[in-house]
Amino acid sequence: MKDSSSFRVSATLVAGLMALAASSVVADRHKGASAELKSPLAFQSITDPAQRSMALFKEMGKVITHPRCMNCHPRGDSPTQGMMSQKHEPPVVRGAGGLGAPGMRCTTCHGPGNVAYTASEGSIPGHPTWRLAPPEQAWQGKSLAQICEQLKDQSRSHMTLAELQAHNAEDSLVGWGWHPGEGRQSVPGSQKVFGALTQAWIDTGAVCPEN
Repeated sequence: MKDSSSFRVSATLVAGLMALAASSVVADRHKGASAELKSPLAFQSITDPAQRSMALFKEMGKVITHPRCMNCHPRGDSPTQGMMSQKHEPPVVRGAGGLGAPGMRCTTCHGPGNVAYTASEGSIPGHPTWRLAPPEQAWQGKSLAQICEQLKDQSRSHMTLAELQAHNAEDSLVGWGWHPGEGRQSVPGSQKVFGALTQAWIDTGAVCPEN
């Protein structure tokens, strides 16, 4: 027979999932469709390489600053959720490796794939490696220029520019942003275009925007 603490944990998880349905999914639906993501070809008319590079990164910023991405790059030790980046419910913390605290791992609620609700609209997001970005890659509250500098700084990004391009173009956790499950707005464009923009930005000198 389960003890009362087990029931309390179960009740907390159920309440958290209900809050997700009531706030995160509804906020997504009210936000509307994602914006278009231009391909690198749209910037070929910019003859100055540095100016083109900055313009390319600003276009990448449509993905980088979208709540689907920002929610997993929080300024603190807890993720946010929904288009309004509200506090995650149930309350969770980063834990070792960004995988959650013992007894409340990310995988407690987030499985290897999205799961649609059976009794109402919406879904629980999921991915095999669901986790938070490392704290040195916190994006919330920072300008696009500051985020750009973070990405170029290997001591914080833990990636070379080539590895960053592969991450943006091929990593399936990044790709989840385009397939976030029922009731959620996806990030604009496609992962293929995002990867192409990243490569074009690198090829033009990886220049960061001024703000």
